[in-house]
Amino acid sequence: MKTYRRLLKFAKPYGKFVIPFFVCTLIASFFSVFQFALIIPLLNFLFDHHTVESLQKYATAPSFSFSAGYFKELFYYQVHHLKMMNPVYALYFIAALIVMAVLLTNIFRYLAQRSMVNARTMLVKKIREAIFEKINRLHLGYFTKEKKGDLLSRMNADVFEIEAVAGNSLEILFKEPYLMIAYFIGLFVISAKLTFFTLLIIPVSAIGIAMVTKKLRKEASDMQSSIGKLLTIIDETLMGMRIIRSFNATDFILKRFSRENDYYRNASLQGFKKRELAPIFSEVSGVIVVACILIYGGSMILSNKAAGTGLQASEFIAFIAIFSQVIRPAKAMVVALANIQRGEASGQRILEVLDTKIEVEDHPGAKALGAFNSSIQFKNVCFSYSDKPVLKDISFEIEKGKTVALVGPSGVGKSTIADLLPRFYDVTSGSICIDGKDIRSYTMESIRSQMSFVTQDIILFNDSVFNNIALGKPDASMDEVIRAARIANAHDFIMDTEEGYQTNIGDRGIRLSGGQRQRLSIARAVFKNPAILILDEATSSLDTESEKSVQDALNNLMQGRTTLVIAHRLSTIKEADEILILQDGKIAERGNHFDLIEAEESIYKRLTLMQKIA
Repeated sequence: MKTYRRLLKFAKPYGKFVIPFFVCTLIASFFSVFQFALIIPLLNFLFDHHTVESLQKYATAPSFSFSAGYFKELFYYQVHHLKMMNPVYALYFIAALIVMAVLLTNIFRYLAQRSMVNARTMLVKKIREAIFEKINRLHLGYFTKEKKGDLLSRMNADVFEIEAVAGNSLEILFKEPYLMIAYFIGLFVISAKLTFFTLLIIPVSAIGIAMVTKKLRKEASDMQSSIGKLLTIIDETLMGMRIIRSFNATDFILKRFSRENDYYRNASLQGFKKRELAPIFSEVSGVIVVACILIYGGSMILSNKAAGTGLQASEFIAFIAIFSQVIRPAKAMVVALANIQRGEASGQRILEVLDTKIEVEDHPGAKALGAFNSSIQFKNVCFSYSDKPVLKDISFEIEKGKTVALVGPSGVGKSTIADLLPRFYDVTSGSICIDGKDIRSYTMESIRSQMSFVTQDIILFNDSVFNNIALGKPDASMDEVIRAARIANAHDFIMDTEEGYQTNIGDRGIRLSGGQRQRLSIARAVFKNPAILILDEATSSLDTESEKSVQDALNNLMQGRTTLVIAHRLSTIKEADEILILQDGKIAERGNHFDLIEAEESIYKRLTLMQKIA
């Protein structure tokens, strides 16, 4: 239950839910017992179970006292009085009380349920928000280790499990004990001896049920983990449909999905077998308990009838009726305990995400970065992914308004350098400074507000063209968006779409061509009007004509701005103020295009010859 105690903290403040729930539950429990207690006078009335002494006793109204005995005597006095007037009136009176008790029971039960539903929906809402916020604050390295499908499963299936199963089960465990207590009070009032007998035989069935429910947690954990793998396969299939079909890999993917689906089915089946044993065991043991009560209670009635005292038949029938209601919440609690084992596995998977350490966050006392004034400096920067070194002793400077380009084969750390500047990761050693101060002394939001990014992985959202360009600025004007689109050479193709700037571009911009998607991402960078630009293969998806026009636009945009460019096409960086050639995680060569191309045995010169660049 430690998992649930932590999750329940998300339902705070408890007061506005818990107090109405407990008050309404107590009142509903009282009327629930009261409606069954009315069976006794109803049976006595129908079968005329009245002695001369009882008729004399109820001939006059009882003296007032605040006790259960007074209200009982008053009730019998009213019944007796009405019966003397007309027996049918007494029958109407008892029937009306039963209807009223049932009505009030259900009204207050509904009010209690509504309070708990408010708490449960608030709990689930805050859990979802906490997971989503945590995912958005985790460093990018976390997502290279975790499967996207598994994260989606935790945010969706596991949270749904908490809501649909554990939430209902916790509600039952909070509500049903009060009903059981109220019922047992009624049972004790009718016959303490018979009630003690029932308390002796009930725990026997509870032991067996507990043994069954204890084994459910592992199956539940396996099920939720398997759902994550299934979602990963589905996501990869939808994203890679062209590749799958072009390589005739459809059967391979289908078999892979089928294997994981079989695993999920088997885990689900094992959990079902154990879970459904609990209510069966509860049902059978409940019938056995009732049979024992019938034997024991019936013996008491027969012996007391001979003596003319003790438990009466009407009271015993009421006892059985009330005890039958005890079985219902008891069974519900058994099922709830079984479900809680399933929910606990989901809760633990949720807490694993929430407990993940945020490795990149604002340092205590971090201040906002004001205007960018002088330069960006990389000082002896080293970086490693886990234990794998990527960057080794990298040092260079980008003066304000200058352009520095990074060149080198894939995997040498070019994109890593670009990711370190906005603090998507933190350096392993060394430092990155803006205007002479370590970027870790600034808030991340203020650093990133100075930058715009255009990456080789085109990231667009299933939204309108307008909202994709004006990302993060809800009050953007149409003129600002159009201006950015014109600079990125995107305005014409946007106007050719069905609804212009209000056209929805589909999931990841699937309704646009590759070049159009890239120009839209460039327009987004232009719109932000940043002091610092980071261009990671910004023109890689463009055709020759579009590349030239967009490159011209980028060149105009880069004027007076500080730019870090990553490029494989060396033709796009000829005008850079400095070019850094990376090899094995180190800077192997540096200089401008003309210096590097004239150097003997230069790596850069070899690359230009390969790309036929003068």
